[in-house]
Amino acid sequence: MSRNWHNKRVTVMGLGRFGGGVGVTRWLAAQGARVTVTDLGTAEKLAESLEQLAGLDLTLRLGQHAEDDFRQTDLVVPSPAVPDNSPYLAAAREAGVPITTEMNLFVERCPGRCIGITGSVGKSTITAMIGHLLQNTLANRSVWVGGNIGRSLLTDLDHMTGDDLAVLELSSFQLQHTPAVRWSPSIAVITNITPNHLDRHGSFDAYVAAKLNIARFQDLERDAVVLEDTPELCQRFERALGRGRRLWRYGLDGNIATAAGPHQHARWPKLALDVPGQHNRRNAAAALTVAHLLGVTPEAATIALATFAALPHRLQRVGTRAGVTYYNDSKSTTPESAITAMNAIEAPLLVILGGYDKGSDLTPVAELTARRARFAACIGQTGPGLVRAITKAGGHAEDFDALSDAVAACQAAAQPGDAVLLSPACASWDQFADYRVRGKLFADLATRAAQP
Repeated sequence: MSRNWHNKRVTVMGLGRFGGGVGVTRWLAAQGARVTVTDLGTAEKLAESLEQLAGLDLTLRLGQHAEDDFRQTDLVVPSPAVPDNSPYLAAAREAGVPITTEMNLFVERCPGRCIGITGSVGKSTITAMIGHLLQNTLANRSVWVGGNIGRSLLTDLDHMTGDDLAVLELSSFQLQHTPAVRWSPSIAVITNITPNHLDRHGSFDAYVAAKLNIARFQDLERDAVVLEDTPELCQRFERALGRGRRLWRYGLDGNIATAAGPHQHARWPKLALDVPGQHNRRNAAAALTVAHLLGVTPEAATIALATFAALPHRLQRVGTRAGVTYYNDSKSTTPESAITAMNAIEAPLLVILGGYDKGSDLTPVAELTARRARFAACIGQTGPGLVRAITKAGGHAEDFDALSDAVAACQAAAQPGDAVLLSPACASWDQFADYRVRGKLFADLATRAAQP
């Protein structure tokens, strides 16, 4: 594939309301490409993203896609959200037009060393932890954080050197396409793999295969870092990729973070975190393992991690009033993440659950809610089913039409010392554009009654 896009025609498919296609569009325009941006959203809905493209010489096709934009072009760059069976991508293939991704364009050109993080739960937090830790300990190296966490690094390529580190959160949608460029990062971190996005991948095996691409093209001098208490994942890793890899297993020994690798062990006993939950201690163990592989001392690493703050929408404390604390965990879009969040909070709990139905089994969430929460306010497509399941398990739950009603009900029922947690266990698409919109509304509603 060409590395010179000057005067070439490129179609970027999917700009996104939150700017997912902005980075690649800006980069391609800077390379001199003639870029067409096509998105089913209207200019009004995409206003925030379009603002970031102001002044660029682009062709915009909004509110629709046109097949000619995919046939009469030199390259198509679809958003990770676009499924492979899109008829427009099929049209490009029929016309012999190459298709690539923003991430593949970046990793093909990145001059520095890449650290990749994937998993069903926890990958954003671990990515942010690694970035925070390295930025605060490696004074002589620039550390860039991007990928699925929300920032394209393509436009930063001109400022990168061979000594730099790029910390990349990688989704299954992004990793599905990395075999096209036969790429895996220098250090690959796999947090866990549980059923998710099966509507897109078709089967759990296909989803696992996409995730394992993160290490598939590593040579034997590179490192893979895997959570130690996931024996099935480790077995799948070894079956798919073979033994003899430099495999590190990270985890906890009580409250002590540990890592075990080829003929080596590492421990971090003085681990103090500002984010709640045992799962975040495990996340910290992954970040500390990466730091160890890059030569950061245990003392420096633990000092740096002590100042790490929760990411927005990920067990984020948004306020406290009258002794009631409110947590925004809107990024919880799987049953496993909601279970993790409920187990992380020690206070008596009121929880808001429900959303878009991805076909996940919500029974374990309902059963834990019945045991753990005094009250559950359920919303969205899955709300009625969750109420039935929680009630059957002996809990107290009600269904609400809107998130605002659910928050109001929790506020009315809460007592001093309680925690109100939004951790939906479901995607947001039935009522919201994405989890960020849902989380922001919750935070706004909560802070009307809470002061940070």
